[in-house]
Amino acid sequence: ILFRPVAEIYKTAFPKIARDGVRNVLRNLNAPFVLINDVLQGEMDRAWNTSRRIAINSTIGFAGLYDAAGDIWGINAHSEDLGQTLAVWGVGEGFYLVLPIFGPSNPRDAIGLLSKSFADPVSQYLDHTDEKDAILARVLAVGIDQYSRTVDDLDRLEATSIDYYAAVRSIYRQKRNLE
Repeated sequence: ILFRPVAEIYKTAFPKIARDGVRNVLRNLNAPFVLINDVLQGEMDRAWNTSRRIAINSTIGFAGLYDAAGDIWGINAHSEDLGQTLAVWGVGEGFYLVLPIFGPSNPRDAIGLLSKSFADPVSQYLDHTDEKDAILARVLAVGIDQYSRTVDDLDRLEATSIDYYAAVRSIYRQKRNLE
């Protein structure tokens, strides 16, 4: 109800290249948290790639606006979060749940999501500089960007599914297992 109109306006008002730039900046801001999770999972090669992505995209990529690490050097982005780290450590996913605003989840991933505000270096920096509005703006920007990229797929899924809830649950679990 909240994100659909904003996501539609975002998709209409900004060309794809601008939306890709926003996504790149948000991905670059999330990279220190990805790096922490790479290390916690013992994935040192991925940690090295994440470190190089941070350095390259924060400088040559104009604060992450352009994905120079991926486009020029072929150092592709990957996503890691505390839910994935907990899975590597053997914590089971538990039951399926849908979080208001955030959508599909499970207890393990919900704990990972909630802990991000405490473990994410960028959030910590903003919190200690009293930039609470910047933290909220970042969270909203991530939500709007992610929803705008999936809203059409969700509409198609809803139109073609016998049981939309079961289909979303299945896709969510498959995606997280793959991650």
